[in-house]
Amino acid sequence: MKIIAHIYNDFPEKFGIPRQSGLVKGLTGTIIFEKEYRVREALEGIEDFSHLWLIWQFSENLRDNWSPTVRPPRLGGEKRKGVFATRSPFRPNPIGLSCVKLEDVRHTDKYGTVLIVSGIDLMNGTPIYDIKPYIAYCDSVPEASEGFARDVKDYELKVNFDDCLLKKIPEDKQKALIGILKQDPRPAYHNDSERIYGVKFADFDIKFKVDKDVLTVVDVLN
Repeated sequence: MKIIAHIYNDFPEKFGIPRQSGLVKGLTGTIIFEKEYRVREALEGIEDFSHLWLIWQFSENLRDNWSPTVRPPRLGGEKRKGVFATRSPFRPNPIGLSCVKLEDVRHTDKYGTVLIVSGIDLMNGTPIYDIKPYIAYCDSVPEASEGFARDVKDYELKVNFDDCLLKKIPEDKQKALIGILKQDPRPAYHNDSERIYGVKFADFDIKFKVDKDVLTVVDVLN
């Protein structure tokens, strides 16, 4: 498997990244190809598609062993499911699959053609193995069963973000940050209402607490 590109975005670490692609539509990233693959012809026609599949490496979860069962975060981290019945990053092969929206195709002098995508769930610098167009007539199955994921797909927190703190964040990143916080960045087994957590995003460290279904931002550091 050859790495063809890397994605660059506002997530310097994996804590806080949405658990699935498409959950926070305002999150954007830039895909920059490796020198060998900076061939403009290789992307000819890609601008005709609205969405893309990214096949990528769980580069922060490389390990020699694996477990046949995992604890999906949305089940509270207490119930185990078979690894192949989940999208856990802890897999025999550390491969991720994400459907993202293609926002722009840009031709640059320094990096050749780059892709701007949104709805991402990848950390800054994540290696990408392949890119394929999303084709609705064969990739979309509206009547598909969603298993245990159906019961938790609408889970969101209410976010209290004081205006004086929110103004510290660039305006074009505020909506995406609130979307991240709504998804509850905490580990699934954490429920201490007094504990202060921190998620790093766009050169900021966002400090917050969670009480039941309400997340309150307590500070923004940079």
